[in-house]
Formats: sequence, C-alpha cells, structure tokens
Amino acid sequence: MDWRVLLNSLLHLLTYNPKEPMLFNTALFIYLFLVLLFFYQFVYHRQRPRILYLTLFSLFFYYKSGGMFFLLLISSTIIDFNLAKWIYTAKGKARKTLLLIVSLVVNLGLLFYFKYTNFFISIFNDLQFGHLDPVNIILPVGISFYTFQVLSYTIDIYRGQLVPSENILDFGFYVCFFPHLVAGPIVRAANFLPQIHKEITLSKEEVGQALFLIITGLIKKAIISDYISVNFVDRVFDAPTLYSGFENLMGVWGYALQIYCDFSGYSDMAIGIALLLGYRLGINFDLPYQSASITEFWRRWHISLSSWLRDYLYIPLGGNRKGKFRQYLNLMITMLLGGLWHGASWNFVFWGFLHGVALALDKLWTTFIKIPKNIFTHFLGVLFTFNFVCFCWIFFRAKTFTIAMQVIHQICYQFNPNVVLQWIIGYRYVFGLIVVGYLTHFIPKRTHSLTENILTKTPVVFKSLIIVAVIWVVIQVKSADIQPFIYFQF
Repeated sequence: MDWRVLLNSLLHLLTYNPKEPMLFNTALFIYLFLVLLFFYQFVYHRQRPRILYLTLFSLFFYYKSGGMFFLLLISSTIIDFNLAKWIYTAKGKARKTLLLIVSLVVNLGLLFYFKYTNFFISIFNDLQFGHLDPVNIILPVGISFYTFQVLSYTIDIYRGQLVPSENILDFGFYVCFFPHLVAGPIVRAANFLPQIHKEITLSKEEVGQALFLIITGLIKKAIISDYISVNFVDRVFDAPTLYSGFENLMGVWGYALQIYCDFSGYSDMAIGIALLLGYRLGINFDLPYQSASITEFWRRWHISLSSWLRDYLYIPLGGNRKGKFRQYLNLMITMLLGGLWHGASWNFVFWGFLHGVALALDKLWTTFIKIPKNIFTHFLGVLFTFNFVCFCWIFFRAKTFTIAMQVIHQICYQFNPNVVLQWIIGYRYVFGLIVVGYLTHFIPKRTHSLTENILTKTPVVFKSLIIVAVIWVVIQVKSADIQPFIYFQF
C-alpha cells in the first residue's frame, strides 16, 4: 500500500467528521476500544499512568464525537477545579456563597448561551419587543450532562459534603471519563472520585455483568430502537395525517419503546464499558414502564437526572417541608426546568409541565385516597401510568405542537381498526420488534437477573460467540446511516 494512502487513512481516522461522530454503536469505536483494552493491561495497576491514559483517550473520544468543543470541556474543567478549591478554602459564608454564584453563572451561562440563546431570541421576537436574528450556534455534545456533573461537585463542596480533588488530573478524569461523558449517566463526584485511588479489581462475575450490559445495550439501541425508528416511528411523526389513528397509536407506543431502548441501551453500554475498565457507575434505568404510578416512574426512569433534580433543585426549593401547596409548586418548578433541560422548545416545557401536574396529583391522590394494593390495582396502575407517559411522549417527540395535536386527533377521531391486520402484515418486522421489546421489558425483574447470571457463568468462548452473533445481527438490520443516540442532542 502507498504510504500516502496509509497516511491519509490515518488522518481520516484521527480527524473529526461531523457527519460521522464516534458512537458506541460504530465499528470505529469497537476497534479503538479493543486497542484501548489491549494497552490498558499494561497500565491499569498503576494509578497515575492509568488515569492519564484513560483521560487522553476520553478527550480523543470527545473530539471525535464533538470536534473542537473538547477545548471548551478542558476550559470548564480548569475553571471548576479552581472555583471548587476556592470555595473549600474561603473564609466566611458570604465569600463561599459568592464563589458558588460565580460557578453557577459560568456553567449555566455557557449552557444558556449554547442551548437557549435562539429559544429566547424567538420569544423576544414573538412578544414583538423588536427583532433579533437567530445566532448560528452549534450545541456542544453532552454539555447538559457534564454541566450538571461539575455543578454537583461544586455544590457538594459548598455544602461541606465533599472535599475537593487535590489533583486537576483526577478531577479532569472524573469530568471527561468517556463512557458517561456525552449522554450520561450523570455521575456524582462523591461516588466516582474515591474509585480513582483504589486498586482496579474485576471479578469473573463482574466481567460477565459488563458483557451482559454491553450486549443488551447494543441490542436495545442498534436492533430494536434504530429499526423501529427508521422504518416506522419517524414516518408517523413526520406526517401523522397520512396514517390512521391505529398507526399513530402504534407510532406513539413504538416511540416509547424506541426512546427507552435508545437511552437505556446507551446507559447499559456506558455502565458495562466503565465496569470493564474497573469503574462502577450507578444504574440509570430500572424497568420504568413497570411503574404503577408516575412517582414510581421517575424513580425508575433516567435515575441519575431525576435524583439530581431532587437533590439540587427540588429539596433546595423546600421539597415537601413547607406544606402541601409548596410541595406541589416545587414539583411543578422542578419538572418544568427538567423539561427545559431536555431542549430549547415549548414542547419540552409542556412535557415537563404535564409530568409536574401528574406528580402533584399523584401526591394529592395518595394523601387523601387509600387504594388496597393487589394484583388488579397494580395492573391498573401500570396500565394508566404507561399510557400517560406515552401521551406525554407525543409532545416530547413531535417537532411542533401542531404535529402533536395531529397525532392525538388521528388517534381519537380517525382510529380505523380495519387496518390492524394490514399493518401487522405490512410492518411485520417492526411489529415483531415492538412485541419482543415490550415482552422482555415487562417480564419479572428476577428473570432479567437470571439471564445475566447465566451469561456470567458461561465460558469465555461462548461469551465471544454471543458477542459476534449480536454484532452480525446488528450489521444485518442496521440502516444505511448510523443513528445517533437521542440524548446526544441534550
């Protein structure tokens, strides 16, 4: 091979391409991760080389995912590392509070500029205060996730719950550790930083658990989520009036499965990859559609975000300590801001509003009405909660309120049950994946654990064959373009 061709291929490999970001479900990542693991065996037992090695790879991963914004990530790391130290050593409450405000302004200011500038420009224009042209802004990948991570770090230090990291390399590793960097889970410094200084140990059971998470995550994302998205769900939400109400309903149920498989699939892979490297990240999804109430749903869905909002927003607002009215108001504020965190759109705000109202009503209901717990009431609770969550997903997925209302109108007034059999036949693979996806989700939790234990105890050769088989199936069903993870945009 001509050395110039080889050099060009290498430069292409090392250069960021916005049309080909490096994702967990790409061949490039799999190859580079295998290379990372090969050399990792020479450094994992030595703390400083290990951290430096993984930090450099993490920065490269972020560069390949988001381009030159890795410089913004480095800048934010340096700023927050120093602000946290100053907060810790500051004398007097007022000075500590001032430094915390600086941290909030810097981090939330950057998040506001990149994510919400054009949203508020559009509000300014709609209110006819004048006219401002939209700004051409590219949203840095994962900025919402790592912003919340560093804020939890400085706030915990301000509260006296955490001692700041003494070494900027340790803190930088915490911020940019690649498994959780671009789409979570949101990792707390109190849980992660102590692991940095511990000896890396990995049992056979943990290796099996990590492989199980990576395999199931890949199946969820690349087989179920991507296939039903490209081949049906996207079509419905692009033009809901072209489809019957039944097809719109299947599109809504399909999207509920798609977003779960997409995001929980990413989280599973992130947790599994981190575990293979010797680091334990907390669970982020716990079979959320099995929830029998909306309160339970938010204990199971995107756990790292819901717990963050609880600890750093809901409780500081007063939580449930200042009476029922304030509790309901605090829930509304928390969920409205949680909706806005997902995106600069009134659709996301309304989605958060719906969940805020539902949480307040759930608290009110359980306060005054006691329903006996049995299989029937549990089933009704799961059925109602699931369909309410699906209703809210309509506004989350639809590009505009108009499209969301079209979906609802078609379901309510143009249901047309005559197309059911025709749809099942015409979309048999989509239907099959939706059925399989929900069946595996709703089976008892102990069955999931049993499956994981079986894989954990199988020989390495059998594990390797399973991985090869899954990759082969992914290749067979994948669309022409790699589908980005939904939460990359947040």
